[in-house]
Amino acid sequence: MSNNLRVELVSAEKAVWSGEAKMVVAKTVEGEIGLLAGHEPMLAILASGEVRITLPEGEKILANAADGFLSVENNVVTIVARNAQLA
Repeated sequence: MSNNLRVELVSAEKAVWSGEAKMVVAKTVEGEIGLLAGHEPMLAILASGEVRITLPEGEKILANAADGFLSVENNVVTIVARNAQLA
């Protein structure tokens, strides 16, 4: 099993960021969630807030996202938001 996630962060207008990550933390309507490789498949409603992506080297990417959803399946995290931009 890979220790990384494939992450796709897209807004209604464009792809905002994609790449490999060690961890993703995002805010859902049920609270903040942290995702690592091997996470169970899930679908969640995205709440407005910060998305933190930790790259395999340890660098962090911050983005703001609002109104959308987050899905996880087979180590692929897809975040689709009406509004999303790198912080």
